Amino acid sequence: MANNRIARTNDDIQRVLSELLRNVKDPRVQQGMISVTRVETTGDLRYAKVWISVYGLQNEKELRRGLKSASPWLRRELAGAMTLRYTPELIFELDHSIEYGAHISSMLKNLVPPESESSPEPADPDPAEIEEQ
Repeated sequence: MANNRIARTNDDIQRVLSELLRNVKDPRVQQGMISVTRVETTGDLRYAKVWISVYGLQNEKELRRGLKSASPWLRRELAGAMTLRYTPELIFELDHSIEYGAHISSMLKNLVPPESESSPEPADPDPAEIEEQ
């Protein structure tokens, strides 16, 4: 029962934070298109690890600094949007899985051999020829 509650809380935190991150005024955070990919909250709801993915990231170090400085504001807004006994402390991690997936996809796309016209595919045998043998 508690696992369902934490899973629902994680989903709610993810939804609220994805909306709030669009409103952060810090230019270090607004480097590209930010999406919250996953949230994991501890059982006591004291800490929440938030994985974000940024499309068009210029400087990872500056993004981390911007998120750390915006964390108290995000936490306060999160407390106003959700009714929790404790508002979790936000720990941000960068999620590179989307970039990694795109890289693997492009590598697989390049592995497909081009169809050559010099070696045509064998034609299906004629059923009449098979009966004669």
